[in-house]
Amino acid sequence: MLWDALFLQLGYNATLVVIGATLLGVSAGVTGTFLFLRKRALVSDAISHATLPGVCIAFMAMVALGGDGRNLVGLLAGSAVSAWVGLLCLNWLTRNTRLAEDAAIGAVLSVFFGFGVVLLTVIQTMGSGRQAGLEGFLLGSTAGMLWADALVIAIGGAGTLALILLMRRPMTLVAFDPEYAAARGLPVDRIDLAMMGLVMAVTVVGLKIVGLILIVALLIIPPVTARFWTERSDRVVLLSGIAGGLAGYLGAALSASAPNLPTGPIIVLVSFAFFALSLFLAPGRGVLAAILRHMRFQRRVHLRQGLLALAQGQPIYEKLTLRLLRRAGLVRADGVATDTGKARAAKALRDEKRWEIVRTDLAHEAAAALYDGLRDIETVLTRDQIADIDRRIGGPQGIPS
Repeated sequence: MLWDALFLQLGYNATLVVIGATLLGVSAGVTGTFLFLRKRALVSDAISHATLPGVCIAFMAMVALGGDGRNLVGLLAGSAVSAWVGLLCLNWLTRNTRLAEDAAIGAVLSVFFGFGVVLLTVIQTMGSGRQAGLEGFLLGSTAGMLWADALVIAIGGAGTLALILLMRRPMTLVAFDPEYAAARGLPVDRIDLAMMGLVMAVTVVGLKIVGLILIVALLIIPPVTARFWTERSDRVVLLSGIAGGLAGYLGAALSASAPNLPTGPIIVLVSFAFFALSLFLAPGRGVLAAILRHMRFQRRVHLRQGLLALAQGQPIYEKLTLRLLRRAGLVRADGVATDTGKARAAKALRDEKRWEIVRTDLAHEAAAALYDGLRDIETVLTRDQIADIDRRIGGPQGIPS
């Protein structure tokens, strides 16, 4: 069944869910990148929790007008208004009070969500609203998704992506250096508000699939995953969109192939799986790469210390050092240095003396700052500078530099 779900062969409803989740993942990943770069990840949590009162009020209003209250467009419109009010409250608190942003986020999140839970309880006592299914907006509910629902999600996601393409340059500049952006004449506050508005749009669109509690994960995990693989912001945006789209596609397919599994939480878990793989396997910033770098550094330290010990006629007791020296062809099995080893040892000792001169000479202050005990002096100084240092040291001048 998983194979059928991956190739959209599991039925009409399952196909709609997979397509909608994929589009949501792409838009959430791209939008969340700017939130992540701006270091305001928790703002999305406040916005998502602020949608609940709007959903409930919209439901009650539609019921009061004679409807059944379950029109998705009406519910999303209510959640958008509520989220926007929550965002304005958050901005007002951070600008006009002494509250730090995290405290303001906590206040808005808890008050709006608490008010929403109270409204949910009231709805359960309404004759026409009993068991309305609004709790599905907490964790997402894709059962019975209609073509109109998928169309709303698709249009919302596509519109968000289009706005991001138009605003990506100023949003990137504000995310990295708001002071410089302000000096360039950009309206930083308005761009921040627009960025939060895009996050709000994605949050509202994603309520049906992942719910208001889990949408924050889909906004933040893909950008964090993408950050492990590149240093460039444009590539982070691209990889984040791909990671979010794949998480939505695979998570929805897994959920469709096993009907008892909820779609939203599965999508989040798949997104976390991508994050875990990136954490361990990314070539530049992953854990495995860091371990390999540390091991290479240790080998260089052992070789350097072994060469200095050979040059000074000191015994080498460390087995790892001897093994590395033998593997490099610098000592024989009995621990005696080879001709190559003697030359390398003399060069290492000479370099140590050269570095001593460099570190005590103010004329070489910039070069001295690069000393780490392992760097070859030839990568820092010119041949003429090294020759001048050798003359100051005295002794044999024939040692290769």
